[in-house]
Amino acid sequence: MQKYLTLFIVFSCLIAKAQDNKNLAYPDEKHFKNLRQLTTGGDNAEAYFGFDNDHITFQRTNPQEGISCDQIYYGDITKNKNGKFTYKRVSTGMGRTTCAYLMPDHKHLLYASTHKTIDTCPPTPDRNKIKKYVWPVYDSYDIFIADLDGNITKQLTNTPGYDAEATISPKGDKIVFTSRRNGDIDLYTMDLDGNNVKQITNTLGYDGGACFSPDGKKIVWRASRPQTPEEVQDYKDLLAQGLVMPTHMELFVANADGSNAHQVTHLGKANWAPAFTPDGNHLVFASDYEYERGFPFNLYIVDLEGKNLERISHDGSFDAFPMFSPDGKKFIFSSNRNNGGGHDTNVFVCDWVN
Repeated sequence: MQKYLTLFIVFSCLIAKAQDNKNLAYPDEKHFKNLRQLTTGGDNAEAYFGFDNDHITFQRTNPQEGISCDQIYYGDITKNKNGKFTYKRVSTGMGRTTCAYLMPDHKHLLYASTHKTIDTCPPTPDRNKIKKYVWPVYDSYDIFIADLDGNITKQLTNTPGYDAEATISPKGDKIVFTSRRNGDIDLYTMDLDGNNVKQITNTLGYDGGACFSPDGKKIVWRASRPQTPEEVQDYKDLLAQGLVMPTHMELFVANADGSNAHQVTHLGKANWAPAFTPDGNHLVFASDYEYERGFPFNLYIVDLEGKNLERISHDGSFDAFPMFSPDGKKFIFSSNRNNGGGHDTNVFVCDWVN
C-alpha cells in the first residue's frame, strides 16, 4: 500500500515549524496530552494498536540503516530502554511490506509483502515521466501471517493482483482487505484463516484502507469515484500500469458486509487514513482539503453524516494515520513534526482528551 504522500511531504517540510522536543503538541491540539515521539529518523507510518492497547506494529524505511523499502516492526509502547521506545523487525527483510495488524492471540500479526515474487524492493513509479502523483499497487503483494519472531506461518491470499491493506475486526472474527482480483480495486472480507472470501464493494474506483468500528458492525474506507468519461479513462489507464492517483478521495461508511454504503465526506482533495473514534459515532482521518497546493495534511474528526467537522492537529506539514487504542485512552499518528526541517516521518502517541 502506497502509504504517505511523499511528494507532498517534501514540499511541506519546507514550511514545517521547528519544535522543542519537550513540547511536541501545538497549543491548539487540545486533545493531545503527554504527546511522545516513538521513532526517530526515516519514514515511519501506519502504526496500529494491538488488542491489548500496549503493543503496536508499524512500517519503517530508512536507507541510512539499510532499510531500502518498508519493513514491519513491533514494539511495546509501555516499555523503554534509556528513555527510548524499543522495537524489532518482524517482517522477513525481503521485498516491500505494508499494512501490518496484530492478531487477537497476541502472538501473531498479518501484513502484506511482495517477497514471494521479488525479494528486493520493487521499482517505484517515475513520477517525472508519468507527470502525476501516483501510488503503486503492486501485483506481487499478498497477505501473510507471521509470528512475533518474524517467521511466516501462513499465506492468506494467493490470487493474481494486488492483495493488501488488511485490518481485523475488534470482534476477532473477520479481516477486511483490498484486492484487485476482479480487475478493479475493491474491498473484500475473509475469516482469520483466509477462508470465506467475499467481495463487499463493486463500484468503479479505488476502495482501500478500510477498518472496522469498535463493535465490528461497520467499516470505514477511502475511495476514489471517477465520474466523467475522461476521469474513468484516466483511472483505467493508470490501473493497467499498476498505479492509482490518490489526490481525490472521500470517506465512505457501510455495514461490515458492505451493505448500506454511503459517502461521508464531500470535501474534495485527498481525505484518507480513516478510523473510528471509540464511541463509534465519529471518524478521525487525514486531509489536505483546506490547502490549494495539496499540503499540509492535518487530522480531523467528523460524525458519520459528514457533519460537525473538527480539525484536531495543527502541524504545518504532515499529520496522518490516526488510530485510537481499543480502550480509547491513547491516540497514535505519524507526523513530520520535530524532524529538524528534514523529510523524516515519525510515530507519535499521546493520551486522548475529549
